[in-house]
Amino acid sequence: MRRREFITLLGGAAVLPLAAAREVATTPSRAAAAPPFATSTHVGTYDFLRDPTINFQLNRWVSLGGDPLLREIQALLPRLGTLEGCRDEFSAASDRMLATGNQYEAAILARGADFFTVASDPRKRHLRERFLTIVRYAWGVSQPDDVQFANGYLPYYRFTPANPRSTIVLFGGFDSYIEEFFSIMMNLRDRGHDVVAFEGPGQGGAPEDAGLAMTPEWQLPVGAIIDRLSLSGVTLIGISLGGCLAIRAAAHEPRVSRVVAWDALSDFLETYLHQVPPAWQAVLHALLSVRADTVIDAMINRSAHEPVHEWGLAQSMHVYGVNSPAAVLRAAASYRTLEISPLVRQDVLLLAGAEDHYIPAHQVYDQAARLTNARSVTTRMFSRAESAQAHCQIGNLPLAIQTVTDWLDRRLNTAAG
Repeated sequence: MRRREFITLLGGAAVLPLAAAREVATTPSRAAAAPPFATSTHVGTYDFLRDPTINFQLNRWVSLGGDPLLREIQALLPRLGTLEGCRDEFSAASDRMLATGNQYEAAILARGADFFTVASDPRKRHLRERFLTIVRYAWGVSQPDDVQFANGYLPYYRFTPANPRSTIVLFGGFDSYIEEFFSIMMNLRDRGHDVVAFEGPGQGGAPEDAGLAMTPEWQLPVGAIIDRLSLSGVTLIGISLGGCLAIRAAAHEPRVSRVVAWDALSDFLETYLHQVPPAWQAVLHALLSVRADTVIDAMINRSAHEPVHEWGLAQSMHVYGVNSPAAVLRAAASYRTLEISPLVRQDVLLLAGAEDHYIPAHQVYDQAARLTNARSVTTRMFSRAESAQAHCQIGNLPLAIQTVTDWLDRRLNTAAG
């Protein structure tokens, strides 16, 4: 019999209205007691700026870098209101941190500078290589191995404890580098799990160094990693868009025993259109259905004058390997789970933030409802009271990791019993 669970805390399940944004960070929202976490991962969320995209990214770097990054961002805040400001200030701050011997903080700041730099910018490669060099040095990690895939290769890392309890295969989503998750990987390893983390087509080194555009057929890169390392009975963990990719892969890969969607994402096109006015959403859907790509391109090109929107469009074309706004939307429409969810027969954990500004809240419930043949389905909604209401629980990664490992322990104990 299929088990279903919905985990919440008192007062933590409701979707709360976004707090009014402020220009200067104040005290973070009060968090529930976080589990022990052996890195500098920070607990707390902040309203740094009015722009939700830049504000989220600033919280992302604080979540990884802790108090030193918080103090640095607070000092830089008056100059971080534009993409160019973020690039220049984060790059200079990375230099300062490196000069004082703070390699990990310098690496995160270098990634912050790299993040808002489009692939066509001549500064991109230098910023990316700077981040990779510093972050690997800070963690004492060598360059990744790789596995051949299509006409390129996929980079991967493996961190194995003595006597591992299980094997985890982990990957990110649309705009992350796998090296950002070293703290998560090490934490999972220290809890007794063999951790394999890779970048698939469209992610990190796969497009930047091997020219591989993203594919919705995610069982193919997952299968390539499993084949290379002779794995079975693995737990897939997909972060951000990876939550969609993990479900898609598990539906076709029997060597996967458990799936974690961190966060649940059932319809990527909806997340794109979620950023535009409702009237536009209906029009764009209609234009896509009749393949009026020229009209779509004209509409989006006329409206995407804000630097954040221009950056997002350029990044999307790079990741998908396409050259027009209409092609971006058409590609995004391929990243869905609802039609294939009934093929998933594994144990599934779905995570969601109650105030995720990227993924509409209903998608986690839609996803849970369509997993009709899964062995078990567990859903966890995180709240503002836990400082985990944002996308991928930026603001309280320790709590998210504790949730994942507690669920995994229960599944492993059930299988062993």
